[in-house]
Amino acid sequence: MTYPTNKVADLQYWLVQKGANIKIDGIGGPKTRQAIFDVFRNLRATRIAHAERLKLAARTGATLRQISAVSTVEAPRGGWDKTGMLTALYERHYGWRRWRIRIPFLSNPKPGGYTIDVDRDGMNDSWEKVADAACRFGAEAFECASWGKFQIMGAWWKKLGYKSVLDFVYELSRSEYAHYDAFVRYLEEFNLVKAFRKVSSNPADNEELAEGYNGRNFRKYEYHVKIAREMQR
Repeated sequence: MTYPTNKVADLQYWLVQKGANIKIDGIGGPKTRQAIFDVFRNLRATRIAHAERLKLAARTGATLRQISAVSTVEAPRGGWDKTGMLTALYERHYGWRRWRIRIPFLSNPKPGGYTIDVDRDGMNDSWEKVADAACRFGAEAFECASWGKFQIMGAWWKKLGYKSVLDFVYELSRSEYAHYDAFVRYLEEFNLVKAFRKVSSNPADNEELAEGYNGRNFRKYEYHVKIAREMQR
């Protein structure tokens, strides 16, 4: 099986611009894979200031409690794992939509196969999947995962105003502020601001946001109920 090496070369070029010491040869080998981890790992990410959180909340007319409730439901463990990698969830059906090739763990027409397992070093295994897919298909692999404290799909990078999906994920990896800013951009772009303002301890009030943010299957995973529980804390 052959893969489009030009996309891998583009990824390698971007990684080199961020300091990676690899060849731009279009071959996604072990060095390119490791470079992905090295470039995106950040153990010193800047935390968001309280004033910044207030300012972003004001953009939506919502409260910090409402923002915190959604964040806790989307990423209970926070925005990074203990190795300094962004919280991520690889979604194999997004890979299928792009490549139409069945690859174990990486591409399948059926959603599922979600895990939050970590390897022996504590890194989220979704990063392993992203890196494996990126070494085959380049930056598109980053579009197939949701990222950070608010689990925003990489596929929305352009709609949310980022230069590329790589720049979107990289920006999130640098600071906590970027997570909140991306979340507010998402609410604004997908006309969910009013729905977000309704978020409360009553699950019924959360249904509109849950559907707009998580899709029609939100009831299956009880997103509206989980948000309500967090609002009660």
